[in-house]
Amino acid sequence: MSAQTVSRVANGQSNVRPSTRERVQASMQALGYRPNSAARNLKSGRFRSIGFVTFNLATLGNERTLNAVAEASEAAGYTTTLLPVMDPTQLDVAGAFGRLEEQAVDGIILVMSSEVGSLDELGITAGLPLVIVDSDANLPYTIVDTDQEQGAKIALQHLLELGHRDIVHISGPADSFSSRRRADAYRQTMAYAGLPGRPVLVGDWSAASGLALARELFAAEDRPTAIFASNDQMALGVMHAIHERGWSVPGDISVVGFDDSEEASVYWPALTTVHQNFDQVGRHATTLLLSLIDGEPNTKQKILITTRLVVRDSTGPAPTA
Repeated sequence: MSAQTVSRVANGQSNVRPSTRERVQASMQALGYRPNSAARNLKSGRFRSIGFVTFNLATLGNERTLNAVAEASEAAGYTTTLLPVMDPTQLDVAGAFGRLEEQAVDGIILVMSSEVGSLDELGITAGLPLVIVDSDANLPYTIVDTDQEQGAKIALQHLLELGHRDIVHISGPADSFSSRRRADAYRQTMAYAGLPGRPVLVGDWSAASGLALARELFAAEDRPTAIFASNDQMALGVMHAIHERGWSVPGDISVVGFDDSEEASVYWPALTTVHQNFDQVGRHATTLLLSLIDGEPNTKQKILITTRLVVRDSTGPAPTA
């Protein structure tokens, strides 16, 4: 039996007679032979691996996006190499890209959730296809993200349609791109409705920050009729503060979150929230990256995935005076 025939069977080629294939496979099993995928990849110039860089894997969005990327990559025959960056500075992000180049990846998905400066200044994009998730849409790269403005606007429109006019927004960290866009949408929507709005309160995505900010707000004895929190965890803290005052949700104050986490439906009461399709974001980013790896021209697309409002029990008509 020729080495060429064995190679065809090992590489899954179809131009081998069934009886011959069975004999070769039986011999391979008896000898404990395993095809050397690394050698095949080296010969083809592909490593069949993509890198995934994120600043914070603990957030719901980043975790779900990574899962979607890993599943889409596996379906295409690629592995995924995760590299968290604990301190998102220019130096650390550049170091992460350098380590991924050493680990022989074919391209990189960067979840750029906060400002780190110009990627061109880092010199990290040369030679490796790059797709960015959750970033400033003005960057000159291929970008996939949730439509943050659209999500915030449908949440606020829901409250306005319920008759709310005094709405407070609790945002995420000031350096977060998604937090900024949701806060900007709050200001724009309130202004468009001819309402003054209130100063945006800045949290850190945690339930504890939502609780602390709501307590501070309520201590001023200037109770709003609705609160739009920039994620579900902070909304949970807000509802805790409302309950400890002896008020009801939504009878006294309506609450809307953002994310549609798995726990949102079992909050007390069940949380009205904006659903983000993180799976679709991850799949789109992976598809675009694989196209770039295959040599497709980089058209620097900007793809925004729309959101939808999930109405539950935490919102209701504005209370009458």
